[in-house]
Amino acid sequence: MVSKTRLAALGIAALLAVAPLAGCGSSKDEAKQPEAPKTEEPAKTTDGGTTPATTDNGKKKLTGDFEIQYFVGGYGDKWWKKVIADFQAANPDLKIKENGGPKINDQMKPRWVGGNPPDFVYIDGPNLNDRQMVDDGQLEDLTDYLKDAKNIDGEKISDILAQPPQQFDGKVYDIPLVLNSWGIFWDKALFKEKGWDEPTDWQSFLAVSDKIKAAGTTPFIHTGKYPYYINGSILYPAIVSANNNDISILQDMAASKVEAFQKPAVLAALNKIVELRDKGFIDKASIQINHTDSQMLFLQHKDAFIPNGLWLPNEMAKDIPGGFSFGFIPSITQDNGGKVVANTSTANVAIAKNAKNKEAAKAFLEFVFSKAQASQWAELSGAPSNIKGDISASNAPSFVKDAAKYLTDSNTVVVPTVTFNADVDKAMQDATDALTISKITPEQWVERVVEVAKKAAAKK
Repeated sequence: MVSKTRLAALGIAALLAVAPLAGCGSSKDEAKQPEAPKTEEPAKTTDGGTTPATTDNGKKKLTGDFEIQYFVGGYGDKWWKKVIADFQAANPDLKIKENGGPKINDQMKPRWVGGNPPDFVYIDGPNLNDRQMVDDGQLEDLTDYLKDAKNIDGEKISDILAQPPQQFDGKVYDIPLVLNSWGIFWDKALFKEKGWDEPTDWQSFLAVSDKIKAAGTTPFIHTGKYPYYINGSILYPAIVSANNNDISILQDMAASKVEAFQKPAVLAALNKIVELRDKGFIDKASIQINHTDSQMLFLQHKDAFIPNGLWLPNEMAKDIPGGFSFGFIPSITQDNGGKVVANTSTANVAIAKNAKNKEAAKAFLEFVFSKAQASQWAELSGAPSNIKGDISASNAPSFVKDAAKYLTDSNTVVVPTVTFNADVDKAMQDATDALTISKITPEQWVERVVEVAKKAAAKK
């Protein structure tokens, strides 16, 4: 997941009035293909060829087959159903096939490997890594296209993005559609009832965790089966804080620069996880459970804090107890007086390099980045869109407004999304799990990851 432009300010579009690298939701593995409408016969030219039909506004009509792949996880699939239906209505001569579901990335993998991918892909969920797809030559280079590309409202897409696309060796291959921030959640209602202070930094987090533990509740649970939750919410913000709020260390780690993993800031951050572990704050069940199990224990007040992404309330909507009020802060690992670090993540969209209908794929991209669709995304998914906007007057949940305040605060260190090499990412996740249960030391964490990073760097 590489160098990125640092964000001076970050806007978020209007969000859902009622509440994931990524939580899995439930949906049919394959979405139904809409019945293909009849297409008009192109007009004959004098030389025996054909001229493309045009729409009322003079634009060329989209025809032929157009195939979309999208993962269904914590954000659900309501928006995808709606936006595809809207696009189909606007382009009745197009035959759209949608491939969606919680296992769609695995199901479509043979086609990507075989050079027969869908035209348009939503890069989210497990087993779909944009850096790997770029390295494998699977994605269309959008660098020149994005310089002038406009959405259907006539606005330059690059001008309305809250977070710019990640660059891979100076080129753009995918565009962020969804903006998420990792962070720490708690139940405001429970904390008010118990008289527990809400955390603002590392010291206050440790202090209230002592009180929580003394009251018989485990302070912290994480998703051991998917350690990127604790890495994204605890480790990476802690690394940035320990690196004098310089985010380049994460970007260097994402580029598999070995020296980045060996910096003192990495050990300092790892030692904060050790402190959580040695104080007995981490639920011992964490190591073996998945995201929904850990989230359920959190909702049942078995544990007071959980590291997660902003999709959590939407993903667990059916299981949230009455009166539960989500509190959220992007990071708690900064020392007293230090800046909050918002480690953002995005879910991106891209066009396949071997797409058969690139014209339709680009038109769909311009359609989904309209203001209307950004609003619909928020309403139907419960997550921020990556299109700039002000939600202060909206009916968004309080925790989302809290997140928005942090993301737009000049005192917050906003970390643009970085995608690590897949092997390095797995090595970090596995090592963090081992660290939380005392199987390795912080120094051994570094040794493990450095060995993998060396191999990744050698392959470049």
